[in-house]
Amino acid sequence: MSQPKVGIIMGSKSDLNVMQDAADVLKELGVAYEITVVSAHRTPERMFSYAKSAADRGLKVIIAGAGGAAHLPGMVASLTYLPVIGVPVKSSNSIDGWDSILSILQMPNGIPVATVALNAAKNAGILAAQIVSTGDETIISNLIAYKDQLKQKVEESAREMESSD
Repeated sequence: MSQPKVGIIMGSKSDLNVMQDAADVLKELGVAYEITVVSAHRTPERMFSYAKSAADRGLKVIIAGAGGAAHLPGMVASLTYLPVIGVPVKSSNSIDGWDSILSILQMPNGIPVATVALNAAKNAGILAAQIVSTGDETIISNLIAYKDQLKQKVEESAREMESSD
């Protein structure tokens, strides 16, 4: 793929099993991305550098996944003008994921973070693609085809269910 348009970051490599869904759907939709580990607590300098350089490196959107206290999405959003999509991750030290959800969701005015459902990195990838698509006809076409496939699956399921009566 070409120059990455979406950055996918996570607080720990253990979050990759969730965050890989964002990478997979971006690839399917033809959106170039980069993926790495950036911890708000263990590598704050790396987080500052990543967020501050993201726009200059050509990124248009950042997807940040984090569990537990989940400071990564909000801290990154405070350091860049790019849209940040937060993915709350139910981690091993999580309180059923609620700590992550509330930490990402409850951002102060002026520092918005779009927040998807718990472990919903796929939705974060789709949302990032929709944001990037505003300037790219190919991605728009890919999104339309993707959503048509979803519609077809539902209609097929309905036909199967209705014919089994």
